[in-house]
Amino acid sequence: MTPTVPRRDTKACRSAGCPLAFTFRQLQFFVAAAEQGSVSGAARALSISQSSVTEAIRALEDDLGVTLFDRQARGLGLTHKGSLFLRHARQILGDVATARMAFAEEEGGGTGRLSLGVTSLVAGYVLSDILSRYRRAHPQVELNVIEDSGEYLQHLLIGGELDVAVLLTSSIRDRMAMQVETLVVSPYRLWLPLGHALTGAESIALDQLGGEPMIQLMVDEIEESMRALMGALKVRPQIAFRTRSVEAVRSLVATGAGIAILPGLMYRPWSLEGDRIEIRDVSGDLPTIQVGLAWRRGAPLSAPALNFVRAAQSAVTASSLPER
Repeated sequence: MTPTVPRRDTKACRSAGCPLAFTFRQLQFFVAAAEQGSVSGAARALSISQSSVTEAIRALEDDLGVTLFDRQARGLGLTHKGSLFLRHARQILGDVATARMAFAEEEGGGTGRLSLGVTSLVAGYVLSDILSRYRRAHPQVELNVIEDSGEYLQHLLIGGELDVAVLLTSSIRDRMAMQVETLVVSPYRLWLPLGHALTGAESIALDQLGGEPMIQLMVDEIEESMRALMGALKVRPQIAFRTRSVEAVRSLVATGAGIAILPGLMYRPWSLEGDRIEIRDVSGDLPTIQVGLAWRRGAPLSAPALNFVRAAQSAVTASSLPER
């Protein structure tokens, strides 16, 4: 008979100063479940059984002494503490990936200069993780970062003034002049305030959004995509507010001023004020955005630029970029 192993008294252990005992694998399973929104989705993404994901998350919650997920009929929703811990889990996974990358560093890539371009949207949601792991692995590289529109960054790349740009690759016009590597493909999702009537629907069709007050984000190609999408509806939503601030969209949606359709990449379950935001899939032909890297075709990458590309690839491998 297999002996029963007593479960650790987490509260007593914390008060006695016991170290946390969660594992790297538990963090991987937790991050996958948070990003996929369900145990089944995490199991598919990791090619493992659902019971393995469930057991890992339960053990992690026992170890931390907090509830990380709200178990719902439609899947898993992060609690406030779960959302906070997700940032730490991604950081840990990213640090491990960075450590591995440092051993594979190409000789001569530890010094030099890197000229990097980034768009405003990407800067807030993709660049920070890539840049932090790159700086940790290559602290001696002199880094110059320019934030501007995707169109202007492409101009600088072609002119040789930038080594690499992180931008919406779906908006690159001159594919013949650019070498492009897409890192994240993010579909548009419906953002709703907690308790909205549509949160309980089994499925949501685009035509159901007709007449709903809509918060519209006026950034990069998102504005163009949404105008085309809204124009195709039989009954157009009422545009309640237009803004260039993602945080303003979050606050307005969370407080019930309207709904929004935005890439899942940008979704966070809480506004700055701590109000909950729900997210749902919508049936229909919704666009996607692609985020990735671009550099001038035919121009060899310097060692610092090549290592930056590897850092970005490593971030995707570690699932630390917020793809949804």
